[in-house]
Amino acid sequence: MVTHSKLPAAGMSRPLDTSLRLKTFRSQSEYQLVLSAVRKLQESGFYWSAVTGGQANLLLSAEPAGTFLIRDSSDQRHFFTLSVKTESGTKNLRIQCEGGSFSLQSEPGSSQPVPRFDCVLKLVHHYMPPAAGPLPEPAPRPTRAYFIYSGGEKIPLVLSRPLSSSVASLQHLCRKTVNGHLDSYEKVTQLPGPIKEFLDQYDAPL
Repeated sequence: MVTHSKLPAAGMSRPLDTSLRLKTFRSQSEYQLVLSAVRKLQESGFYWSAVTGGQANLLLSAEPAGTFLIRDSSDQRHFFTLSVKTESGTKNLRIQCEGGSFSLQSEPGSSQPVPRFDCVLKLVHHYMPPAAGPLPEPAPRPTRAYFIYSGGEKIPLVLSRPLSSSVASLQHLCRKTVNGHLDSYEKVTQLPGPIKEFLDQYDAPL
């Protein structure tokens, strides 16, 4: 087990927040995975870092159902939490980090496989509905319903729009738009090197 204080935060745009610096990491590779996740989340514009569950509830209270944000988890066993406004109020879903990947915490006793991702942004994008647009995807993602089990309720998990914590730069908005239209590896390889490198630093369309 290693802690942040033993591992340098090289390459970070800004250091980890106190809530994450106090976490315990199982390995160097897990630490690097979380560092990479934080770097991309900082650029996403909907990462609220160390806000509490109560503060997240206030932030989302006036928003329509489907609005969500990512914040640091108050549970020492987890790094991040997905807070989402549902028809039954704000729900907080822990994001697990195990075996070099992230996943939403599943219902105890569930036998269904849980989708796992090497990036928190990819996890969030997976649970969002496919974007409607003029250009049809060559292989549309199959739609599948996901549910939150809370207090005996079975609530549909709907992620419609992130709640912005900062104003995105024009460069970042353009990058997200380009990412949303690069639906094949061939298109990526045809781009100039500097542009590919810029897109690799944030490879999500949200």
